[in-house]
Amino acid sequence: MLGPDGTRHAADGDGIEHERRYVAMLYGRLDERRADTARRLQSVLHDETVGTPQALTERDAAAAMYTDRLATLRAAEHGLAFGRLDTDTGERRYIGRLGLLDEENEYEPLLMDWRAPAAQPFYTATAASPEGMRRRRHLRTRRREVVAVDDEVLDLSDPSASHSTSGLAGEAALMAAVSARRTGRMGDIVATIQSEQDRIIRATPSGVLVVQGGPGTGKTAVALHRAAYLLYTHRDRLARRGVLVVGPNATFLRYIGQVLPSLGETSVVLGTIGQLFPGLDARRAEAPEVAEVKGRVEMAGVIAAAVRDRQQVPRRAVELVVEQQRVRLDRDVANAARSRARRSRRPHNEAKRIFHREAVRLLAEQVARNLAGPGARGLLDAGDLSDIRDELAESRALNRELDALWPTLSPQQLLTDLFADQRRLNSVARRLPAAARERLARRAPGADTPADLCWTPADVPLLDEAAELLGDDGAEARAREAAALREEVLYAQGVLDVLDLEEDLDPELLRATDIVDADRLAERQRVRRYDSTAERAAADREWTYGHVIVDEAQELSAMAWRLIMRRCPTRSMTIVGDIAQTGDLAGAASWQDALGPFVAKRFKLEQLTVNYRTPAEIAVVADDVLSAIDPALDPPRSVRATGVPPRAVPADGALGRTVAAVVAEEAARLADDDAAAGGEGTEGEAPAGRVAVLVPSAWVADLRAQVLPGTGDGSAEPDLDAPVVVLPVSAAKGLEFDAVVLVEPAELVAESPRGLNDLYVAMTRATQRLTVVHGEPLPPVLHRVAE
Repeated sequence: MLGPDGTRHAADGDGIEHERRYVAMLYGRLDERRADTARRLQSVLHDETVGTPQALTERDAAAAMYTDRLATLRAAEHGLAFGRLDTDTGERRYIGRLGLLDEENEYEPLLMDWRAPAAQPFYTATAASPEGMRRRRHLRTRRREVVAVDDEVLDLSDPSASHSTSGLAGEAALMAAVSARRTGRMGDIVATIQSEQDRIIRATPSGVLVVQGGPGTGKTAVALHRAAYLLYTHRDRLARRGVLVVGPNATFLRYIGQVLPSLGETSVVLGTIGQLFPGLDARRAEAPEVAEVKGRVEMAGVIAAAVRDRQQVPRRAVELVVEQQRVRLDRDVANAARSRARRSRRPHNEAKRIFHREAVRLLAEQVARNLAGPGARGLLDAGDLSDIRDELAESRALNRELDALWPTLSPQQLLTDLFADQRRLNSVARRLPAAARERLARRAPGADTPADLCWTPADVPLLDEAAELLGDDGAEARAREAAALREEVLYAQGVLDVLDLEEDLDPELLRATDIVDADRLAERQRVRRYDSTAERAAADREWTYGHVIVDEAQELSAMAWRLIMRRCPTRSMTIVGDIAQTGDLAGAASWQDALGPFVAKRFKLEQLTVNYRTPAEIAVVADDVLSAIDPALDPPRSVRATGVPPRAVPADGALGRTVAAVVAEEAARLADDDAAAGGEGTEGEAPAGRVAVLVPSAWVADLRAQVLPGTGDGSAEPDLDAPVVVLPVSAAKGLEFDAVVLVEPAELVAESPRGLNDLYVAMTRATQRLTVVHGEPLPPVLHRVAE
């Protein structure tokens, strides 16, 4: 063992006391390194001797490196060491979130990273298959204090060998983790990963891996730990291209936001579908039936037709005078130029140059024929034709006419014009039913409307499809480059101004401004600018990632899948979801339907079968809902019980007990139970902790105002750190709470063709208690819920 003084010596007894010191020592070394890192970072950031472009860029690079290191070390506050393996040969391997080496003792390993191959038996070894291990120890910590030690003896010859009937590794530590009070943020499961989860986490990154699992099986946690594992194991490749994690909504991303940093990974790009178009975070609300139309695969054809529709020929000939020569731009000339541009198969904005060039060539020949006169040949040579083409190409009037026939378009302009013009919609979307075309129609947003409120998440795949077809004529990139350069010049000028203010400099000596000006300094700085992979990837629509992870993937529409697949041409993907929880009208009915158009049947399906979240008492009721959705679906096995069955509380308006009043009462009761019990809960019950009120969409604003006064009209993002939150079921996917108040399940079922799926989601968010509040009769599927 390593003692407090850093020397190795034998442990007394079972080694637990020294182990406590060992964990504390690790935190001590961590604090020392953090302080040292902070001092070095401060030195780098405040070095006043920096005065050259190279030194400036070195400072920026060092700052980025140390900032990342500080984030990694802060992550260790979640609990650095959490386990130990004792091998048959007497070796002890301490397992933790990060790997640590003893720099004073020939870099001997102090702590093994959980992702290392040698750490895998911590998750997979059993008494029947010990993998060379004699004992597995789980260390439960509260920040820097070891609060519990759980041992599993894996040697069958030992009388105290572990014989788990549940098949779960580290059952005591696992039960403590899943029964603990929720904090409003998802935590990592690195200390309690189970064998079936570990197999998925460590699977090779090639190809598409689909992880199907019911509520509470740890799908999201597995996906995030897989991201951390892949970055650890394949860092050389993935660090260059990055890893993208796609979630269903912004609330979900905030909920999972601390998991990867707690595992030492801070460079993963997290986003929703509405955030995968650079410069846009689409947040405009939209009716589900409209989003369903936008998600149909037929919309790809509609977008393509809309682009072709903007490639026009004149209805009547346009006559212009260019350099005293008359030219006639008619349908024949425009049609020939358009055909030539389309045959190039280049995107619209790139093909525009071909359209212009071909139209100018045909018109130059027209001018040459007019100059030569009837029957004349050979009077104009190639040089004359070139001069005529140059004159035509420089004509503003002609370019204006050609631009009208083949305009430069942005994706936003294309869709805005399309949705605002019913005639155009009817023309390009003939394959859609008339009712669907009417749903797509909407007024163009006002000029002062923020971009994020002009577009819905369902619009983003359409914008991406349009961007793919339109391409870039270079103007947008040049504008971005010019704006970035202006910022760099201003920054560089500020640096030079500071250097020029030195009053004690010898006037005979050269100043910095005598050697370099702001423009040149900025240009040198830009050439060597250091950006993280995540920053560059998020700003570049055409960036392709090394690996993509999609959570709640069953909700993606056909158009959203087209966007995702463009982000990962290698098809190195982890797809996580549960078909039984599909609530979006454009979502997947099966994984084959969703993925078949892109990979046929070439994807691997893994199944998670154990429900760690939902107590058995709630799971029994939820399983009835699952059976009503599809009798062929197998529910996951719940591993624990609380002794508290779900309860129904009726509202009776005649007695003054409205639904809103009962909901407020129940939410307050569940939240106050925890405070009254001092955080420990009453006998037989765990403390309630975080309470979610899950409601039909139409109820959100009203109930949020009554249950949570002062929180606005319900349009703001909910505060998951609050003791009580009011959410529509669509915003609760992937989340979990200690207690749930489910409001008007009959209305929830009726408000959508996939209402039972939404009910199943709502029933499976609670880790401890479920209360159903209703004014209408309960749906028959909830017959087990007692009032």
